[in-house]
Amino acid sequence: MSINHKIEDSLREAIISQPDVILDDNDVMQALIAANERAMGGNIVDLRGIAMDRLETRLDRLEDTHRNVIAAAYENLAGTNQIHRAILRMLDPVDFEPFLKDLGGEVADILRVDAVRLVLESAENDDDPAIKRLGDVLNVAEPGFIDDYLSHGRGGTVRQVTLRGVQHSPEHIYGGAADWIRSEACLKLNFGAGRLPGLLILGSEDPHMFSPQQGTDLLGFFAGVFERTMRRWLS
Repeated sequence: MSINHKIEDSLREAIISQPDVILDDNDVMQALIAANERAMGGNIVDLRGIAMDRLETRLDRLEDTHRNVIAAAYENLAGTNQIHRAILRMLDPVDFEPFLKDLGGEVADILRVDAVRLVLESAENDDDPAIKRLGDVLNVAEPGFIDDYLSHGRGGTVRQVTLRGVQHSPEHIYGGAADWIRSEACLKLNFGAGRLPGLLILGSEDPHMFSPQQGTDLLGFFAGVFERTMRRWLS
C-alpha cells in the first residue's frame, strides 16, 4: 500500500511560482533524483539518470577547468603588475650606486625575493673601493664565469633565463645568505657588442619560488629592460 504525502499548499504554490529555485539548487535536485531512483526500484535501468550523472561529471570538470583558467589569468596579471612596479622603481635612481642599492632593497621587496646579486665579468681585479662598498649586491668575476655557472661547468648553450632549485648556494655569490637560498632565477645580460656579459640572480629561500616548469616571459622582459638600463652606466 502506498502512502501519499500531501504537500502543503503554500509550499506547492511557492515551487510552482519559482521553479528555477528548485532547479538551481544542487542539493534539492540530488534529493529529488535519489527519491525517483528509489521509487523505480533496483531492477530498472534509468538511462536518463545515467546520462544526468555523466553530464554532472562533465559539468564538474568544466567548472574545475574554468576556475583553473581564471586563477592562471589572475596570477599572470598579478605577475605582470609586479614586474612593471619593479621596473619603474629600478628606473628611478640617477646614479649607479643608488641603483644597485635599490636592487637589493625595494626592487627585491617588490619581486618578493630574498637576495639579488649582479655579477659582472671583467678582465680586471675587483679591488676598486666602489665595488667593495657594493659587495652585497655586486660581484665581479673572471671572463667565462657566467656560462660556467649557468651550465654547472658542462658547457653548451645557455638560455637568457634559467630557473632552478639550489641545494648548495655558492657563498662567493650569496655571501652570508648562501645557507638559506633554495631556488634562483638567473637572467643573463647582454650589454652590447664588445662588452662582456652580466648575470642578474634572484634568490629565494622558498624551494618552489623558481623551477624549470615555470614560464619565463616576464623575467625575460625584465632582463631586457635591466640590461638596457645598465648600458647607461657602462657607456
